[in-house]
Amino acid sequence: MKTNPKSRTAAPCPIRGRHAGLALVIATLTLAVATPSFAQNVPFPKPAPKGRDNTQMSDALKPPMTTGATAATPPNPVIPDPRRNVPSNIFATFDANQKAQAAKVSSYLSSLQTLVGNFVQVGPDGTKTKGDFYIQKPGKVRFEYDPPTPIAIIADGSSLVVRDRNLATQDIYPLSQTPLRYLLSDRIDLLKDTNVVSVASDDMFISITIEERQALIGTSRLMLMIGAKDGQLKQWTVTDPQGYDTTVAIYNLDASKKVDPSLFKIDFTNYGPPPG
Repeated sequence: MKTNPKSRTAAPCPIRGRHAGLALVIATLTLAVATPSFAQNVPFPKPAPKGRDNTQMSDALKPPMTTGATAATPPNPVIPDPRRNVPSNIFATFDANQKAQAAKVSSYLSSLQTLVGNFVQVGPDGTKTKGDFYIQKPGKVRFEYDPPTPIAIIADGSSLVVRDRNLATQDIYPLSQTPLRYLLSDRIDLLKDTNVVSVASDDMFISITIEERQALIGTSRLMLMIGAKDGQLKQWTVTDPQGYDTTVAIYNLDASKKVDPSLFKIDFTNYGPPPG
């Protein structure tokens, strides 16, 4: 269904193809991207590659991300091993240490009200893109990609749009059907409110994997990685039902900066230039 020639809403039936030229999430929190035919993933506008190599995890992220306005060097996202075998048991149980780690991450995510920073995204084919993101909880996020990428991803609390400045179009998805809802919830208890299938930690990260199953669509996963020392969100990886990963690492984080509410406004009738 189309709202007008320059704005289109994702129909319930499958829509073939991905947005050319880019692989995102919401992530940002992106917020991250699914194909338009799979609204359970963050819409990543990039064709899936024909094949995957056996690339191992890259070097660990560079020194801890900063808070405040101090600039930081863009991190090297940690790319999950494509051969990893994540448990897929909805009845998974966790020991006391894992429960404590999940509670710590839940408390951190719930404490965030606003968050501003930069991101580096690595798509399924290894393509890197960068940009800025803005979060205002509950439910609002904006990802702006650096030129020449023409994409912006905006959520206003209930809907999420993938906007293409070059084509002057925007695809619309329910926010409730994207993994970003976990990152944008006002308060969240991961073990109670989501299907956590894995909790792991090492000297660098606490990693929590959330799984969603849809009978007609398949299984998708969201892996959150939190700094083991500073307790801050470092990156997330969205795995679509076809097994393709899109990873978003964030840095230059500022949790105190006021965000312009107009950044999250979606014009459903006439897609024009973004605010500012």
